[in-house]
Amino acid sequence: MRIRALTAVLAVLAGGLTSLPPAAQAAAPVATVVPIQVTGPAASRFNLVVMGDGYTAAELPKFREQVDKHLNILWSIEPFKSYRNYVNVYAVEIASPESGVDCDPDLTSPQRDTPLQMGFWGGCNPASVQRLLTVSSAAATQYADLVAGTTSANRQILAIGNSDTYGGAGGTYATASGGNALSALIAPHELGHSLGGLQDEYDYYARGERGAPYDGPEPSSIHHTLLTERQMIDQKQKWYRWLGEPSESGGTIGRYEGGMYAGSGVWRPSAHSMMKTLGYFFDQVARERMTQRISAKATLFQSSTPVGQVAADQVVWLQTLHPDSHELTVSWTLDSTALPTANARAVDLSTLTLAPGLHTLTATIVDPTDFIRDPAVRPTASRSWTVNTTLTAQPSTTPPAFTAQTSTEHPVSADEVVYAETTQTDTDQPAITWAVDGTPTANPGNDRDFDLAPLHLAGRHTLTARVGDQTLTWQVDGVEPTVAATLSKPLLTVQKPTGPEYVYNDAFTMGLAATDDSAGYVVPSFRVDGDGWYNYYGWPTDASAPFKFTAEGTEIDHLVYGKLGVPRVVPWDDVPPGYGRHRVEYRAIDATGNIGTPRRFAVTLLRPAPTCTSTITGVRNSSLIVRSGVTCLTNATVKGPVRIEAGASVVAVDSRIGGPLDADHAADVQLLRSTVAGPVTADHVTRSLVAVGSTVQGPVSVTATTAAALAGNTIQGPLTCAANTPAPTNLEAPNLVSGPRSGQCAKL
Repeated sequence: MRIRALTAVLAVLAGGLTSLPPAAQAAAPVATVVPIQVTGPAASRFNLVVMGDGYTAAELPKFREQVDKHLNILWSIEPFKSYRNYVNVYAVEIASPESGVDCDPDLTSPQRDTPLQMGFWGGCNPASVQRLLTVSSAAATQYADLVAGTTSANRQILAIGNSDTYGGAGGTYATASGGNALSALIAPHELGHSLGGLQDEYDYYARGERGAPYDGPEPSSIHHTLLTERQMIDQKQKWYRWLGEPSESGGTIGRYEGGMYAGSGVWRPSAHSMMKTLGYFFDQVARERMTQRISAKATLFQSSTPVGQVAADQVVWLQTLHPDSHELTVSWTLDSTALPTANARAVDLSTLTLAPGLHTLTATIVDPTDFIRDPAVRPTASRSWTVNTTLTAQPSTTPPAFTAQTSTEHPVSADEVVYAETTQTDTDQPAITWAVDGTPTANPGNDRDFDLAPLHLAGRHTLTARVGDQTLTWQVDGVEPTVAATLSKPLLTVQKPTGPEYVYNDAFTMGLAATDDSAGYVVPSFRVDGDGWYNYYGWPTDASAPFKFTAEGTEIDHLVYGKLGVPRVVPWDDVPPGYGRHRVEYRAIDATGNIGTPRRFAVTLLRPAPTCTSTITGVRNSSLIVRSGVTCLTNATVKGPVRIEAGASVVAVDSRIGGPLDADHAADVQLLRSTVAGPVTADHVTRSLVAVGSTVQGPVSVTATTAAALAGNTIQGPLTCAANTPAPTNLEAPNLVSGPRSGQCAKL
């Protein structure tokens, strides 16, 4: 949800602030700034200031737990994952006089006495929308000012409200509720607005009402357009550089109609991304913008030899920022001629032959990330010095020492780029030596960064860096997080080398439980049929409930969740139902940043059985003739034969039939995890014949039926199929047949 600006909803400001009069300071709540992650000086970093509202003193532990979950999910999302080292995170803890936020969930709900005066309905505005959660901008600013070294230019405020109601906002500040199942996914979406200037890709504003067609000029939004793909390419406009790429949020980067609250007439890059559907990643277009904006709030040059004149025998040095995923590129030129420095962070001018006089030495830092393709926004910075051959460098006796490094307080991941910085002098940049488990490891060129990924480490290891008589030590966490899937009871389970396969004929649920050997929230996710990875959050109405899959999806508050096959986000999405076979993969990302190897299962969703008109349970001591309607046998035993006459149906689930089953022109015959003590004959079944996970103690004959599926059954006799349209299928779950198979069932 995005709003154009967040305005103050009440003038009550935070206590303990220097701008308040003494009486107000004494009466208002006191704030505590808690450093969560400090990667460097606030003045040269991007500072994320997270503050809570409506948490009483007794509820502050809940706020801390929610912040941990919000941040670990944020670090699992690119580009935050790769640029985590650019970010300082500070929590501002404020004990609220009252618990909760205003107008939650209704306009008739109470207004609470809280420091930030957060409220739904845009601050209790009847003309707003319920999910719009706003904050007092004046209060938020003054609390953020408590974090030394931060300014509006180098920070982003994220305010979390003590509420289980879905809601948030993005404008000058980002907001999100803290306790909803989707809360930790609201935050990165709102940061997309507040930090990235990204627009909503919704085709609605009021939920449940498709937006009117777009009627306006070419949008200024980088991820909306009126242009065709051909026009984008020919005019070199919008996301032409990414067209045709597999989208990080699933599908392919192309042109998809709807966005900016318009139902048609405007197009976006991906079928679904975080700016349209919470749970998916940013697509490449949005990720490029977010990378640009994060980089712009930090300083590529962290330090260097002071700009000015330098001596001809001097060592000129610099220090850069350090992404988690790669090294920045540093190039040096002397009088515009490139020097062969191999990405080193220093140049020893004494090794060069310089003509007498003045020369210009220039260092350029470039971020080579694949996340950016537009050269105009690629993070780049240059710095120049004048080399004066009449000057002489002054030696220093300062012993070498470490001055900054990747935090040693928590493990690093096995594919991380670890960094260390040292003291520098005019005559020396001390070399850093690196070792893994005590074995020295070569690190030529830029010895300030050490890339662990090429080592392919698994398990636990120790990384050390040494300069002079000082040593830094990191624990390397190469242990993948684990995730277990718990599914509702299927009709059939088939174990295959590629993973288990399940058959369902109704909605099914999947719970994911992720664990790791390191502390911190572990982020589980899944994807269906190779589509985009989707954050697992339980169920929208209950974080502890498993995720539910159906053929059409489940509508909750006018949005659709759990649609198998082609996703359906809003009720008016016209996509085919998700019956049939699907592949589900699931994985986890731990707090260190390790991405677990995906596990998988296949699932076949059959059309549901017809609705029962009568139900038999327990024991029936006689035969059964069904002449009309739908008779359901549920955990039943019929001690005799069953006959199904024209137009009638039988659905047997976990039941036993003591004699032959004969169906002549029946509508439906469904044997689900059931046993028939005798032959089964199905002739001219008109709607569905389904036998899954059942046992037939005799021959099976299927003739001239429609939609026949025989999967994972045990048949103690021959299996004969003829004149069926289409031919019967085994749903890739072969049957165990003791007799000959013939006709259309020869390969089942």
